[in-house]
Amino acid sequence: MTKQNMKAVILAGGLGTRLHPYTLFMPKPMLPLGDKPVLEHLISWLYNNDIKEMVICVSYLRRIIEDYFKDGKELGVKITYARTNTPMGTAGQLKSAEKFIDGTFLCVYGDSIYDFDVKDMIDFHYEKKALATIALIPYKTTLKYGFIEIDENGLVKEWREKPTIEGLINIGCYVMEPRFLDYVPKDTRFGMNFAFDKAIKEKERIFGYNAKGTFIDIGDKKGYIGVYKKYLGKLGDIV
Repeated sequence: MTKQNMKAVILAGGLGTRLHPYTLFMPKPMLPLGDKPVLEHLISWLYNNDIKEMVICVSYLRRIIEDYFKDGKELGVKITYARTNTPMGTAGQLKSAEKFIDGTFLCVYGDSIYDFDVKDMIDFHYEKKALATIALIPYKTTLKYGFIEIDENGLVKEWREKPTIEGLINIGCYVMEPRFLDYVPKDTRFGMNFAFDKAIKEKERIFGYNAKGTFIDIGDKKGYIGVYKKYLGKLGDIV
């Protein structure tokens, strides 16, 4: 499988419970961001990275997604749908697309927006002969509480007021070989972290790729509203 005909699997079947009530009648990937839904931004990014064929894993309110994008022709892409009756977790959703996967593929979360060169990540994956490659970006956050360290007798040894934690985080974008799906049980609700844990314990070649770019997660109400306001600002003032 070459970069020119690589497929992307988009995971878009979650319940989006952290975004209630917005997601009671609308799947999270279809929430508006500027003048189009989050999922359309993601598809445009894939298209701009020369990925024109994709499988969208759907479940919750799936007809809203299917009726909007149909076969993808209007966006210049080819879309196939992998359907489950109930949400299956990230890896469980991915497993539902197994019959459509015929080579190295890209897997992305449908509620995220990316801005980095995924073609370089694919090159990295091939160079490392990896089973799976995880896109990572640096992240720093300051905790809002002070951490108190005590000994076995309760004696305070250290007070760290609002410590800063930093490191590399998973942004929900992977390059994978089909064999990775051997680590995901069929018809089972299963998180992606469990699948990776199983592969790592088996000493598989799992690599992390430091993505040079940005990532937006439409994860909860506060995050979504903040991102929505930024995109609205790009449209300019309404006269």
